[in-house]
Amino acid sequence: MKNGNSGFSGRGLRRLHDVLARHVESGKIPGLVALVSRGAETHVEALGTMRHEGGAPMRRDTLFRMASTTKPVAMAPVMVLLDECRLRLDEPVEPWLPELADRRVLKRSDGPLDDTVPARRPITVRDLLSSTFGIGMDVTAAGSPIQAAIQEQEIFTQGRVPAPEPDEWMRRLGSLPLAYQPGERWQYHISHDVLAVLVARITGRPFETVLRERVLEPLGMKDTGYHVPAGRIDRLPPSYAPDPQTGKFLVWDEAVGGQYSKPPAFQAGGGGLVSTVDDFHAYFRMLLNHGTHGTERILSRPAVQLMTTNCLTPEQQAAREALANNTQMSYGLGRHGGWGYGMAVRTYRGDYASVGQFGWDGGTGTSTYADPAEQLTGILLTQVGMSTGDSARLIHDFWTTLYQAIDD
Repeated sequence: MKNGNSGFSGRGLRRLHDVLARHVESGKIPGLVALVSRGAETHVEALGTMRHEGGAPMRRDTLFRMASTTKPVAMAPVMVLLDECRLRLDEPVEPWLPELADRRVLKRSDGPLDDTVPARRPITVRDLLSSTFGIGMDVTAAGSPIQAAIQEQEIFTQGRVPAPEPDEWMRRLGSLPLAYQPGERWQYHISHDVLAVLVARITGRPFETVLRERVLEPLGMKDTGYHVPAGRIDRLPPSYAPDPQTGKFLVWDEAVGGQYSKPPAFQAGGGGLVSTVDDFHAYFRMLLNHGTHGTERILSRPAVQLMTTNCLTPEQQAAREALANNTQMSYGLGRHGGWGYGMAVRTYRGDYASVGQFGWDGGTGTSTYADPAEQLTGILLTQVGMSTGDSARLIHDFWTTLYQAIDD
């Protein structure tokens, strides 16, 4: 470990290691892989085992289900289309997504599905990019008719039941009313899946193909994709969702024969990627470098600035605060203030992180952020989902110890 002006102090990195090791030794986190970088220095920790009962050790190239940390990466192809003027921010999306034309909107977001009024205006590209097009996952409205319908129609693409192919998924989404008027309120997750369909329809190619050619391959993200080939499946640990009452380890998804062992019917933008710490580091370093990777430009600098700047009005941000106050998003997760395109953006200093930090967390126990003010990137990947608070506490302590390790 280096000292001085290398980015991190040796003492700080030792504390980071000790805190992460303590979580693994507790028995509640079987294993983890963490990468931290600042300036020219990169440090990796691979601790614990692939399974809670032991077995193969975690390695730097272990694969993880990225869940909602997919969102920042999956947003990049949309920004490419904006750069090329194949999309425009304030154009309606109806020409490509006719299922979203002539929307009906609930009179009350918790009301019956047939009590609606016409949408005041069409849904635009901007509405999808900012997650304000009118419908999404809302943990503060669990049990409402619209949230029940989202589950019944299998519109949530990250559940135990695999999502249908994109056209059928869009048909089901189009059969439901919006919960809010377009542009009125931030709503989580579903807009990102719609954007993946939009990219595929505009380009005439599968979303993963566009993502791979325009983003993953130029960045050298060779281990990132929507499934794990048989030759790499031994690098994928099982995903656990511990019992909320007892803490007993329950397998949510096994590696061999599991959801990620074969290509999905729907390559969703809201979740579904599998990746490694080094691959995600390459992506977030590209964002810190204003869209460039080595000598190659992936995104324009203004596109990156647009993605990583809060785009929500105070009224739209009310829903973001409600999500942060939900018990599953405790220990600081979700408390950023703002939202850009595909990721959270810090708008106030509520903990050690700087204003302007951007990134997101995933329900499978993943956390990925970059901090322009500190030129810092952190990636923490585990195989323990957030059905209990254990992975959330780990993520909180990872970020605290990462920031305390800064050497200047």
